[in-house]
Amino acid sequence: MPDRILVTQDDLEHAVRVNAALEAAGYYTTLAASLDEARQAMRREPPPDCMVVTGGLHETGAAQLLGLARDRSISTLGLVEETEPDAKGLARRLGLTGFLEKPADPAEVTATVRRLIERRKLQQRTGIIGESPAIQEVLVKIEQMAPVTSTVLIEGESGTGKELVARGMHELSARRGKAFVTVNCAALPETLLESELFGHEKGAFTGAAERRLGRFELADGGTIFLDEVGEMPPATQVKLLRVLEDKSFFRVGGTQAIKVDVRVIAATNKSLKEEVALGRFRDDLFYRLNVLAIYLPPLRERRSDIPLLVRRFIAQFAKEHERAFRGITPEALQILVDADWPGNIRQLRNLIESMVVLAPEGEIRASDIPRDIRERGRGLPVRVLGATRDVAGQELEFIFRSLVELKLQVEELRRRLEQRPERVEVIEVGPGSTLSPVTTAVEAEPAPEGEVVYRPGMTMADVERAAIEAALRETQGNRRKAAEVLGIGERTLYRKLKAYALA
Repeated sequence: MPDRILVTQDDLEHAVRVNAALEAAGYYTTLAASLDEARQAMRREPPPDCMVVTGGLHETGAAQLLGLARDRSISTLGLVEETEPDAKGLARRLGLTGFLEKPADPAEVTATVRRLIERRKLQQRTGIIGESPAIQEVLVKIEQMAPVTSTVLIEGESGTGKELVARGMHELSARRGKAFVTVNCAALPETLLESELFGHEKGAFTGAAERRLGRFELADGGTIFLDEVGEMPPATQVKLLRVLEDKSFFRVGGTQAIKVDVRVIAATNKSLKEEVALGRFRDDLFYRLNVLAIYLPPLRERRSDIPLLVRRFIAQFAKEHERAFRGITPEALQILVDADWPGNIRQLRNLIESMVVLAPEGEIRASDIPRDIRERGRGLPVRVLGATRDVAGQELEFIFRSLVELKLQVEELRRRLEQRPERVEVIEVGPGSTLSPVTTAVEAEPAPEGEVVYRPGMTMADVERAAIEAALRETQGNRRKAAEVLGIGERTLYRKLKAYALA
């Protein structure tokens, strides 16, 4: 059955031309003359695959219609007036999947609709849920990187869906008919990881009763996903580098080189740059893995996706557990939107499942949400390392981690930068004299460039501001790089720049 397209008639001239072009391209189209007709079309089963809104984007009805489209997972393309001062901003506020400025070429509209539908199908295949610009950027990169064979490094906190991204690239590549093999480098002890990756010969070590093929051999012709590659021990890193360089390796205890054709996709929940600086990860392997890179944002950096995720999980678990479930109250949903989610989507998913099972009245209410989620609030956007987390110390943890990262990353730069002396005022006290400032200037020990120094009387906000200023100096004002240094999202950095009048 051809894909279904809903076209609104807010701008009749554009609607007619676009509808004709879509029909000529083989799509099944529906013209909606009013808001009610558009709503009815979207509520039918199956719903449209894409909706083209030809005008009236500033009207209240358009926002309601687009909200329904998001709930129904329908892609949306808006045709924006040529006089619109901020088309991109308008599209972002309305949650449009894509937009084009008028006068819109029907052929370009058709091509854009096709691309949006393919991206939606990619989300359905991979399970990547979200309409935020950050997730749309990830989907675009998956589409761009999938056809090639270059190594990919996926960075993101635990629970953000790194394996889904890797599977998506495999499914869109020419290798999709071959094996997709996953290895969790953190789950295997050092003594077994090498054998697991490269296999072993009979008698290679105690207990090796027969030859065993490794994951690289099993993935020949396909894709291997190395999860938590930052946990890989140094000896295994050397052998992995060889595989990446010349596509060959030796089994444990073997003497014959084995050639394989494998695409490597690696993932990490820690900064490999930091691991390189600490001497725990080889810099040559890092550069070899980091040919193409994708950053998966944490849930707190794409809060607009949380309502969509919550509703999707409620529907999923209500069906799985055969529960008659009405949904979630607005108050409860807002609590979930404002929460920190250190465990990201995995944590949210598990929480929704428990509440669907335990909610007494078939609806999630604010009182059904665990106390630690309700009371935490939004807090600072920090990535917590380690097994435990002190809620009261989240802000302090962010500052200290920022300082450590800054110290590590500017060590080499600091030795080369000219240190500027700080002039201090000295109070001279002599016999029979009163306290009076002396005009003599004394050279104080300067603070190294890029290092944040805590002085008595500084508040947490003062230290955070100093950390941001140091990161901006280090990156010569590049906000994207500064956000990476601080371990926060760009939009979070922009908000703090405005808050501290640094913009």
